Amino acid sequence: MTTLEACRAIHAARSNAVVVSTMSAMKAMDEVAPGAPLALSSVPLMGGAAGLALGIALAQPTSTLIVLDGDASLLMELGVLATVAGARPTRFIHFVFANGVQFNGNANLGLAGCGGVDFAAAAKAAGYASAFRIDDADRLAAALPDIMAAASPAMVELNITPCAPMLGKDTPFPEQPDKRFQRMGDEAARLRELLGADS
Repeated sequence: MTTLEACRAIHAARSNAVVVSTMSAMKAMDEVAPGAPLALSSVPLMGGAAGLALGIALAQPTSTLIVLDGDASLLMELGVLATVAGARPTRFIHFVFANGVQFNGNANLGLAGCGGVDFAAAAKAAGYASAFRIDDADRLAAALPDIMAAASPAMVELNITPCAPMLGKDTPFPEQPDKRFQRMGDEAARLRELLGADS
């Protein structure tokens, strides 16, 4: 399945959940649900999506939190699995888009462990209450009602097909504008207001 297919299915099932996304999933959600109010993009905090979502989950225990994480991102902060499990958030669904590359669609660099990490098993070993592994978009769509109702925290490892790389020796990465790095702060301020955190 592609990142875009997975994000479409998750968005269709999210209801009023807060979605914290990073990397390829963040870009796909910009296409699937541009300007969605209950959304927070983890930029430039690579590896921080689950930690951000946990903070919101603890502050807003009646909210459902959906994390759209990358495999390369999660590997940078693998200890967050134990932190999330230990905090026991009651409505926390952690999707990992396991495409086996870093900077999907850009440089497609290799991952630590050569892409062999079993994130569902790692989450269960860390103390997550439930874990799933899903290989295609149809199965994801069919499983989402059970995933949304599963014991929390829940890990969902998605087998994602990486995009072809666009960058290389002759096509370097363009300089990123400052507004890209202001995005997370702007979205966080909007999210705090919508969740009533400032009142």
